[in-house]
Amino acid sequence: MDLNNKNILITGGARGLGLAMAKWFAERGANLGLIDLESPELSQAVEICRAKGVKAFAYVANVAEEEQVVNAVKKATSELGPLNGLVNNAGILRDGLLLKVKDGKIEKLPLEKWQSVINVNLTGVFLCGREVAASMVESGSQGVIVNIASIAREGNYGQSNYSSAKAGVSAMTVTWSKELAKYGIRCAAVAPGVIETEMTGGMKPEAKARICSGIPVGRMGTPEEIAATVGFIFENDYYNGRTLELDGGLKL
Repeated sequence: MDLNNKNILITGGARGLGLAMAKWFAERGANLGLIDLESPELSQAVEICRAKGVKAFAYVANVAEEEQVVNAVKKATSELGPLNGLVNNAGILRDGLLLKVKDGKIEKLPLEKWQSVINVNLTGVFLCGREVAASMVESGSQGVIVNIASIAREGNYGQSNYSSAKAGVSAMTVTWSKELAKYGIRCAAVAPGVIETEMTGGMKPEAKARICSGIPVGRMGTPEEIAATVGFIFENDYYNGRTLELDGGLKL
């Protein structure tokens, strides 16, 4: 896909990976619709993209709420025009062990922690993917959907909810790639490893060093590297139905 003047939506676009992707696409002439919860960072992200000479709009929505997603996609189609791409990036963490024994008492992972992650990280991907795909088919615009998975999809200590959601995202990616190809829509995923974000930036140096020592390339990945990987999928018209791992050689 030639990205110049294409219309692309990014969920979780206000900061972190989402903002890095937005800047990457804007630098290549793509117009952006950034979907996120309301925050000053969302408006700032839009202005950063506009400063690069492209159209950019903010759409305030909780991706886990069907009506909000439907309305956001409709508004984006109205303001940007026919959609050509979606990056399902929005996600949350609510880590916790399935159960732990403390002072002889069993403490269980609360249902709220499980459900909140499933709602955003799995149902949110489903809702946004469904609505954008429907919009593409209706307008006849061929496009690309990229889902942000994680190497944790194979299972990770303390992340029953997150790992399950990301495994589901990877499975949906394959399913959609088979179902949507006849409409000229490709679907793929990127599974990041440990990436430098606000969360990892607040870690103690010794903890950070310990994590990096287990990564063969000796460091965490950057948001810009994730953005470039997502961009590769958009630009390579034969990439479809696969999850591209970007983890520096780390396997959980």
